[in-house]
Amino acid sequence: MSNLSTKKLQKVYGILKIILDLNLSILFILLGLPIFLFISILIKFSSRGSIFYLQKRIGKNKKYFYCIKFRTMHPEADDILENLLNMNPDIKKEFEKTHKIKNDPRITLIGKFLRKTSLDELPQFINVLRMEMSIIGPRPIVDEETSKYGSSISKVLSIKPGMTGLWQVSGRNNLSYKRRVFLDNHYVDNYGFLMDLRIIIRTFGVVFFPMDRGAY
Repeated sequence: MSNLSTKKLQKVYGILKIILDLNLSILFILLGLPIFLFISILIKFSSRGSIFYLQKRIGKNKKYFYCIKFRTMHPEADDILENLLNMNPDIKKEFEKTHKIKNDPRITLIGKFLRKTSLDELPQFINVLRMEMSIIGPRPIVDEETSKYGSSISKVLSIKPGMTGLWQVSGRNNLSYKRRVFLDNHYVDNYGFLMDLRIIIRTFGVVFFPMDRGAY
């Protein structure tokens, strides 16, 4: 199939994708309301701080939005991070490379479980309803990560970022950043109904059988 034909199919599917995003997000929020409430209670009574965490991310066409997650870190997480980076060169190198820290001391006990199962990302259905995100797409990034994408950053930001995607179901933080960039670009070039369906099926596998899939 020619590149032109693929782009035409993607344009048609893009309209269907919006409809699916809105309807599925409403369905998941309604059906998942008891889970939302249960997780909210666990967070509220297990540590100080708010239930939700909002982080500024870059969306489609380089428009900023606040990505909503369940809070998984202690309120003083910024101070802990600063001390870690100043005192441990190895951790600083790891953080600069992936923007993540394995065995992160900033994460609460409940937060570890939420991250392991990716349940901390459930509130992003609200971002989907606000049409800032899609259920499936490239990983939403922060300003500090744009340089890692090089010349492909405009392509990756040409569609909405997703709650889940190829990176999330392919090993997440166990993958190199170069591999993550490749997967995001591959998705933008080839996304369609069948690919999205496969990603959704694999996402359920990550949630219900987390094991060591790089979620931390």
